[in-house]
Amino acid sequence: MRRETTFRRVALAATAGLVALLLAACTSASGSSDLPPQQSGGFSADISKRLTTALTDAMTLADASAGFAGVWAPWAGSWTTAEGTTTRGGSTPASVDMTFRIGENTTPMTCTVLLELVDEGRVDLDDPLTKWVPGLVGAEGVTLRELCQNTSGIGDYAAALRTNFVMNPTRQWPPLELASDGIAMQRYGNPGEKYGASATNAVLVGMALQNATSRSWQQLYKQYVFDKLGMNASSLPTSDQFTVPGKHATGYAAGLDGAGATVCAPMRQIDRLSPSQGWTSGGVVSTVSDLKAFGQSLANGGLLSEKSRKSQVDAVVNGESWQRYGLGVQLLGPLRGSSGAVPGYVSAVFADPASGLTIVVALNNSTPGATFARLLAQRLASIVSKVPPAQKGAKTIATLPWSEQQTIDALAKAAPCPAKKAG
Repeated sequence: MRRETTFRRVALAATAGLVALLLAACTSASGSSDLPPQQSGGFSADISKRLTTALTDAMTLADASAGFAGVWAPWAGSWTTAEGTTTRGGSTPASVDMTFRIGENTTPMTCTVLLELVDEGRVDLDDPLTKWVPGLVGAEGVTLRELCQNTSGIGDYAAALRTNFVMNPTRQWPPLELASDGIAMQRYGNPGEKYGASATNAVLVGMALQNATSRSWQQLYKQYVFDKLGMNASSLPTSDQFTVPGKHATGYAAGLDGAGATVCAPMRQIDRLSPSQGWTSGGVVSTVSDLKAFGQSLANGGLLSEKSRKSQVDAVVNGESWQRYGLGVQLLGPLRGSSGAVPGYVSAVFADPASGLTIVVALNNSTPGATFARLLAQRLASIVSKVPPAQKGAKTIATLPWSEQQTIDALAKAAPCPAKKAG
C-alpha cells in the first residue's frame, strides 16, 4: 500500500510537472506571433531605395543625425537599416541594434500589463482608480479602462511641462507630482465622455497597478512584456539613470522659449535625461527588433485572452474616421500601434494583424514630435503596400486610407526645424 501511494504521488507530481511545462509553452506561444510566415529575403532594389529615401528625407526634415527603421512584409520580404551617424557632425555610423528612448510607445506596454492582470483576476478594467490610489483628489469616477482609452477627461501633464522637460532634462519627477499636475489642468470632459490624449492617464495606471501588485514597473514590464516576447534589450531605467543604456545615438531637441515656442538654433544635445518624466507613459528604452516583437504581439493580442484582445481594440474615434484609439493602442486603418516622442528621440511601431505588415521607425531628434514618427511609418507602409506577393495566395496589406504623397506633404508641414542644406 505504501509503495502504491508513493507511486501515485510520483505520478501526480510528474503529471503536474508536465502540465506546468505545457502551460509555460502555451504562455510562450501566446507571446509569439501567429501572423503569416515571413517571406525570406529583402525587397527589390527599387523598393529598398524608396524606403531608404523616405527615412533620409525624414532625417533631414527632423534635423536628425541618425535614423533607424525596419519593415517586415510577410508576403514579400523585409528591410532594416540605420542611416547617418550617432552624433551631429560625427563619424561613428548608426547601427540598427542601437537603443533609443521610445516615449509614448511605453503606454501600450503599460495597458498590456493592465489587461494581463485583468486576465489573472488581479484587477478589473472597470475598477475605479480610487480603489487602488485612495485619497487622490480630482480623479473620482475615473476607471482604469477610461485611463487606458484616454477618455478619463484628465488633462495632459506632458503638454504643460514640455518646456521643463527639454530645458531641465535631468530633474527627477515623482509620479504623484506628474499626476497632480495633470489632474489640476482644465479637463477634456467628464469621465467616459470623449477622447483626449493625456500622458497623465498612463502614469495613473502605473500608480494603480504598482499598488495593486506591490511590484515595481521594472519588474512588471519584465515579467509581463519583455521576458514573454524576448525583448532582451528593452528596459525601464530608474529615475536616476540619465544615460540611455547600451550602444545608442545621442538624442537632440530644439530649445523652447518662455512661451513654449520652438527655438531651432542652437539644437540642444540631450544625452542625459531622467526617465521619470515619462515613467509608465514614456520611460522605456528599446530597439528596432524589440519593438518589432512588441508591435506584432500588440497587433495579434498574443499576450492576452480573447476577451482582453477585444477590449484592447474597442476603440473611439480620435481624428479622421479611420483613426481610432483603443486601450493604449492607436488604430490607423488596418494598422495597430503607437508613436512617441521624448526629448532626444521620436519613434513609432505599427503592425497589421491580417497581413503581418510591421513597421518600426526612430530618429534621434524629437523636435517634430510623435506625429512625425507616425507619418513616417505611414509613408513606409504606403510604399510596401504596393509590393506584389512572392507567392500566389499570400495575404497582402488591405487598402490604406492615405497615399504616400499625403504623408510626404504632412511630414513637411510637421517639421519646424529642418536641417539647413549645405551651400
